Amino acid sequence: MTTTEPKAAPTGRYSVAETARMLEIHRNTLLAHTNAGLIKCGYRRTNGRKFYSGMEILKYWRGQL
Repeated sequence: MTTTEPKAAPTGRYSVAETARMLEIHRNTLLAHTNAGLIKCGYRRTNGRKFYSGMEILKYWRGQL
């Protein structure tokens, strides 16, 4: 996990890969934390891809410190 606050726009939407890269964690770790309820999956498009809101990413990062 990164020690510096991720540069995520609070109103932005980020894919699983982008979110994992910002937080410097593996995508499987991100998905495990999503399933555990530590971070919420924000949006789903018609193709079923998960997206995370910038505000949710920042809230998760602050909670993990």
